[in-house]
Amino acid sequence: MALATFSVRMDENLKKQFDSLCSEFGMNATTAVNVFVRAVVRERRIPFEIQAANLNSPQESGLQAFKSLRQQAIENHVSDLSLEEINQEINRTRNGKD
Repeated sequence: MALATFSVRMDENLKKQFDSLCSEFGMNATTAVNVFVRAVVRERRIPFEIQAANLNSPQESGLQAFKSLRQQAIENHVSDLSLEEINQEINRTRNGKD
């Protein structure tokens, strides 16, 4: 199999970080790029999702807030409360009967 050279320009700091991470994986940058290219050819797609998150949107902010509250409910063992029980807790808190 004949080999070809593939040249890529990138930020020097990014390359240093990439080289360091590849080293932690036990490979060099060339091997990592070859792994990526083989996956793209095999799967006929980019093997990960490319997406720009709009963290400033009201929907994204609301979703993040919901996820945070959901995690707190799980940690506090109250994730299985009914809507009625949740409303009772809210009313108790509003009335200062905590």
